Amino acid sequence: MLATFEQAALEAGKAILEIYRGGYAVALKQDLSPVTIADERAEEIILGHLLRDFPDIPVIAEESVAAGRIPDIRGKSFFLVDPLDGTREFVEHRDEFTVNIAYIYEGVPVAGIVYAPAIGLAFTGEAGNAEKLVIDENFRITDRAVIHVRLQQENLLALASRCHGSISTDDFMAENAVTACTTIGSSLKFCLLAEGKADVYPRFTRTMEWDTAAGDAVLRAAGGTTVMLDGMPLNYGKTDQSHDSDFANPNFVSWGGRQRLAVA
Repeated sequence: MLATFEQAALEAGKAILEIYRGGYAVALKQDLSPVTIADERAEEIILGHLLRDFPDIPVIAEESVAAGRIPDIRGKSFFLVDPLDGTREFVEHRDEFTVNIAYIYEGVPVAGIVYAPAIGLAFTGEAGNAEKLVIDENFRITDRAVIHVRLQQENLLALASRCHGSISTDDFMAENAVTACTTIGSSLKFCLLAEGKADVYPRFTRTMEWDTAAGDAVLRAAGGTTVMLDGMPLNYGKTDQSHDSDFANPNFVSWGGRQRLAVA
């Protein structure tokens, strides 16, 4: 499965970079979030690969959902696709945007890829094995290295969203002995945890499942965890939610090595 993910992500990333470097038009979706032709082209490429290799597995993809194309995934395994995570970074010409593809089995992200085409790095995770991939200018994988989370020290290094901070996040930092914080866009936060470069990523503003699933899959494969505020693992395939739309996530905290949680 990861072979398909890698092929799809690399091809989508190539298309995204062509648009990124050549200029692009930006529109707003109904929720006022930005969307570009790069989102749409990348999703088309990824869906083509998944349909070819896994025709019986439904796909929940961000732009398809926005267009009202939502397959019934209740009781099924399925794919989650965010063709361009970090569209704001893309629009503001920061290189932190990613291509995200994940496979969900019984509510758990068991395989995923996060590819940052402008940086030339990708991260994969499946069956307890997580890797960091180096991608060259010809979109070929030139190196693979196994990655693991690090054991947490007494003082924690946290990661926070560049565009979605909150007072709750600041409170969490104070209550959990966080001594330093790095801001970064997109699902790369999960990947930094997975390769042992940070300890915790608290998220107390809204996300959707396609935003988090691929990075979460990489993190879990590297030995980390993502939990809701009640301590239970974040699950996927959330439909018929009375308090929010389908596939919306609750607040969560992602950890590297050892889980610690103090939330008021």
